[in-house]
Amino acid sequence: MQYVSGDPLFTRAKNINKQIPYLTQDISTDVIIVGGGVTGAILAYYFTKNKIECVLLEKARIGHCSTSITTSLLQYELDGDVENLKEYTTLDNVIQSYRIGQNALKELSEFINQYGNICDYEVKDTLLYTAKNIEKKIIEQEYKTRRQYGFDVSFIDESNNPFCFDLKAGLYSNMGGAQLDPYKYTHHLLDVSIAMGLKAFENTEVINVEYLGDKVVAETIYGQKVCGKKLIVATGYNTKLFTDRKFGINSITYNVVTKPIQDFSGWHKKCLIRDTSDPYNYLRTTCDNRIIIGGEDSDCIEDINNKKLISKKYDTLEQRLKNMFKDKNIDIECRYCGVFASTNDNLGFIGADTKHKNLWYCLGYGANGLLFAILGGMMLSKLYQGHKDENLKLFSPDRFDN
Repeated sequence: MQYVSGDPLFTRAKNINKQIPYLTQDISTDVIIVGGGVTGAILAYYFTKNKIECVLLEKARIGHCSTSITTSLLQYELDGDVENLKEYTTLDNVIQSYRIGQNALKELSEFINQYGNICDYEVKDTLLYTAKNIEKKIIEQEYKTRRQYGFDVSFIDESNNPFCFDLKAGLYSNMGGAQLDPYKYTHHLLDVSIAMGLKAFENTEVINVEYLGDKVVAETIYGQKVCGKKLIVATGYNTKLFTDRKFGINSITYNVVTKPIQDFSGWHKKCLIRDTSDPYNYLRTTCDNRIIIGGEDSDCIEDINNKKLISKKYDTLEQRLKNMFKDKNIDIECRYCGVFASTNDNLGFIGADTKHKNLWYCLGYGANGLLFAILGGMMLSKLYQGHKDENLKLFSPDRFDN
C-alpha cells in the first residue's frame, strides 16, 4: 500500500542527511519499537530517558513516509467540537483530553528548552472558525464550554474580526498550539536518545513476530532477530503484521505549500487556523514564511493513485487559499498527499494488546497524532516501570470493542 504521494516539504532538501545503520546481528533489549517515524522517535526518547533499554527498527528511512507529510499543526483540541464528540464519549473525557493535550504541548516545550530548538519550533495561538451563519452557534457553544472549564479562549465575530477573510464566528485560543518541522524533530529526538543509549536501525523491516512467554522476538527481512520483553507498534496505519483488527478509519488528506510570502497582514499573529467545513481545512505558516494549507480529505485510500483526482484536490486548496488572502501574491511550490487515520472520538490507541500481553500500541490516530505520541511515550514508559497512568483508559485499544 502506498501511503504518501507527491513532494513533501519537510523531506525535500534537508541539512540533516544522516545514514542510520541497518541491523546486521541478533540482539536483545528490554523494549522493541517498530517504526522510525516521529512516533517511534518520541517513544525512544521517553524510554531511554527513563533508563529503559530499547531498540528502534524502521523498515525504510527514518523520518520519511507518514512523518514527511505531517503538517505538525499542533493543538490541544480535537478534530470535532465538544457537542459532536459527546455522541461517542463523555464530556469529562473530552475535557480531560483537552487538558492532557495541553500537558503534551508543555512537554514538547520542555524538550526544546532543554535540548535546543533545531526543528523550527514555535508556540502559536489557534483559531477555529466558521464562515457560515448557520454554524455560529456551534462555535459559540464550544467557546462557552471551554471558558466554563478554564481554557484561555476568546470569541470573535464580524464586529471584532482581525482576519482578512470571511469569518462569522471564531474561537481564538491563546497559546493553544505549536508548530515545528517533523523531520528535524524526529532526528533531534533520535540524536538525544542515541546519546543516552538507544540503538536505532533503518532499512530494517520486521517481517515476523513471535510471542514466547515473557519474551517477544522480532525477525527482520535479512534474518536477524531482536529479542525483547515488550514490542511497541509505532507503525502508524500499517498494523497488519501485528493484528487483523482495523483500528481507525483511513482517509487521504491533501496539502499544498506556497513559495515564501512577504506580507501576512490580515493573518493575526500567523496563528494556526482550522475551519468547521466537512472535511475541514487547516493552515499554518513556516519559519521561512510559506503557507501550508491542507484538507479536502477523501475516504477512498485508493485515490492516492488517482492523479486526476489528486490534481483537482490541489487546485481546490490553492483556490481556497487565494480566496482567503486575496491581496497576497501566492505561488504554489509543493503538493503532496497521504493516508491518515481517524476515530470516532478523535483519540488514538495507546496500551496493551488484548491478545498478546507483550505487544503494546502507540498509534496517534487523528489530527493530534504527534501530541498523542508524546502522551504515549510518557504513559508507556511509566507502565513499563509498573505505574499505570489513569489517562491510559482514554486511549485503550479495546475501548470500542463490544
